[in-house]
Amino acid sequence: MAVVAPLPVGEAVFRARGLTKTYRMGEVEVHALRGIDLDLFRGEFVVLLGPSGSGKSTLLNILGGLDAPTAGEVWYEGHHLTGASERELTLFRREHVGFVFQFYNLIPSLTARENVAIVTEIAEQPMTPEEALARVDLADRMDHFPAQLSGGQQQRVAIARAIAKRPAVLLCDEPTGALDSATGVRVLEALERVNAELGTTTVVITHNADIARMAHRVLYLGDGRIVREERPAQRTPAKELRW
Repeated sequence: MAVVAPLPVGEAVFRARGLTKTYRMGEVEVHALRGIDLDLFRGEFVVLLGPSGSGKSTLLNILGGLDAPTAGEVWYEGHHLTGASERELTLFRREHVGFVFQFYNLIPSLTARENVAIVTEIAEQPMTPEEALARVDLADRMDHFPAQLSGGQQQRVAIARAIAKRPAVLLCDEPTGALDSATGVRVLEALERVNAELGTTTVVITHNADIARMAHRVLYLGDGRIVREERPAQRTPAKELRW
């Protein structure tokens, strides 16, 4: 059953103004972003929808400090990211941002617990690996290696690794893209729980319009621009999604 959930309000965690990104490929210029203005608020669950090449991943990478815009500015909690040094961006990513990608990037020779511990060993106030894995319903699979886990379980280990350092922001690029519907729903339930219980600002890129039903806010991208924004009156729990 859909639930009414008002959009979180308050100071923006991210503020982006006039973001453009141009790549040069030989003699050709590719305009990935064309003047994006965006605010993201604490505790929001935001879905970015759009076709391939619309600029979704480029925008996410700039917000996460993995890439820099050609023009425009980004602030994170009032701190200017656009002119930050590489060292400052590394600290920003380490202390504030968790990343989840379509491919799990787990180390095959390490157990689930050990894959998460890699992050907890460098974070300031981390969860224990056991707590992080329990939050994604993998308490009984901690000592299994990636090859002993299903694709959905491996993605949930990746989520546990991302949240173990207690990031304020979780940026997810096609986290269900390699999964079937039932398995993808389990992954989305884990993201939903983290957003609700920890108040983590969560941004999810997807091609799957059905996933938008669980968002506080949906941003539609096309040709490097935000072409439409929707704020659903009701949110659908992840467990009720099917595609």
